[in-house]
Amino acid sequence: VMNAQLYREAMEKAAKLGIVVLAHCEDKNLVNGGVMNEDEHARELGLKGITNSVEDIIVARDIMLSHDTGAKLHLCHCSTEDSVMMVDLAKQKNVKVTAEVCPHHFTLTSDDIVEGDTNYKMNPPLRTKEDRKALLEGLKNDVFDVISTDHAPHTMVEKGVSMKSAPFGIVGLETSVSLTITELVDKGWITPMQMAEKMSYNPAKILHLANKGSLKPGKDADVVVIDPKESYVIDVKDFVSKGKNTPFQGK
Repeated sequence: VMNAQLYREAMEKAAKLGIVVLAHCEDKNLVNGGVMNEDEHARELGLKGITNSVEDIIVARDIMLSHDTGAKLHLCHCSTEDSVMMVDLAKQKNVKVTAEVCPHHFTLTSDDIVEGDTNYKMNPPLRTKEDRKALLEGLKNDVFDVISTDHAPHTMVEKGVSMKSAPFGIVGLETSVSLTITELVDKGWITPMQMAEKMSYNPAKILHLANKGSLKPGKDADVVVIDPKESYVIDVKDFVSKGKNTPFQGK
């Protein structure tokens, strides 16, 4: 929603009804045809870039409106260094804000993008090493409450075009647990308990799903059992999802 007054009115209604507002923070007017992060690699590939300010401006606006209206705000798929700083500051000021990071953003950077491979095209885009480091610190210090997938399946036909023409998005469900263990738990950024909180308990709490996110008697028994020492190679042929568009093939 680009109209701040309309957004404010919606937040006021959400606050009265106790509804959480989930925000995709993107200033549509600033995107300007960008397809990946605006940096040296984008220039090398001859592609239009998406600046951090595309996300940061709306993060700032939404936090301020949450503060003004008392609405509960959840920021989806944060990707920038300044998003971490703003969420941290908002929490210090007791703004009702929670936020999430996706595995692709805490695992990959813009430098990893392979020329012509549209499986690396996502929104928000993969950012810089500095942004990734800030996201990791934010996860470690519980600035971020949730690890989400931003699961966006597309057909091979849809993705089988140029970077400029392909839709944004990658599949995330079937790689989210393994990437979180490999990149965060095994490397000491978060504990196994933090992983459980960010992938299960906190999402259920934020979305008011009373029967989810806990192993207590009477709760829904939708349980995942993990052998954290088991290793495997990611192969899209083994995916249950019809979506095969992942940059993690072969890892």
